[in-house]
Amino acid sequence: MKKLIFSLIAAFGLVAGAHASEGGLAWDKAPDKTNDVGSLQNGAKLFVNYCLNCHSAAFMRFNRLKDIGLTDKEIKDNLLFTTEKVGDTMKAAIDPKQAKDWFGGNPPDLSVIARSRSGHGGTGADYLYTYLRTYYRDETKATGWNNLAFPNVAMPHVLWELQGVRTPVFDEKEEHGHKVSVFKGWTQVTPGTMTPLQYDQAMGDLVGYLQWMGEPAQNTRIRVGVWVLLFLLCLTFVAWRLNAAFWKDVK
Repeated sequence: MKKLIFSLIAAFGLVAGAHASEGGLAWDKAPDKTNDVGSLQNGAKLFVNYCLNCHSAAFMRFNRLKDIGLTDKEIKDNLLFTTEKVGDTMKAAIDPKQAKDWFGGNPPDLSVIARSRSGHGGTGADYLYTYLRTYYRDETKATGWNNLAFPNVAMPHVLWELQGVRTPVFDEKEEHGHKVSVFKGWTQVTPGTMTPLQYDQAMGDLVGYLQWMGEPAQNTRIRVGVWVLLFLLCLTFVAWRLNAAFWKDVK
């Protein structure tokens, strides 16, 4: 029974985390970087180095990264760690059988994670941006980590070397006759290889890439949609004037 419960947590953890944070910690607004090629390239590098070890992106092929300005050679030299062909999909480096033994279930696929995690607190990007920045050390957990956006998270903080170790600070307040803890801020215990600002920017890049990966053609779709609407507006005006000209002598 315990293994089954842990399996469900591992498979649907981010979903549960989204619902948990809706009723607790407010989500921070994620920066919109889906049109920033440099940011997307850095996000792709972070994804391959830190996420693809356990999480697959089965609906994304490496050669699609050419859409964000990378060449086949750059992809082969810098991003192909789990396969040898640029046309292959982004499969996790971890063995599914080992993942099941270690975590009780395979980590979820991240192909459309940014599109599927929206809620009352904001967009899926807002949730991911908050989630990736609210890990803290908790020795009572098996992994040694916990998360404010997703309490009791099963996933360890794989980016801790970049962010360092932090602990949350809470204020005690009384509401309706009960004492409640209100999040106030962070205390940096040990520094990471990045400053807090650099880490936030890096997480913005990673979340931007996850947004782009969920629908690589989104920006093209929006751009074409704007021109289509402008064309229809002009066509409507021409049709209106033609109609007036055809019927002006009809009584």
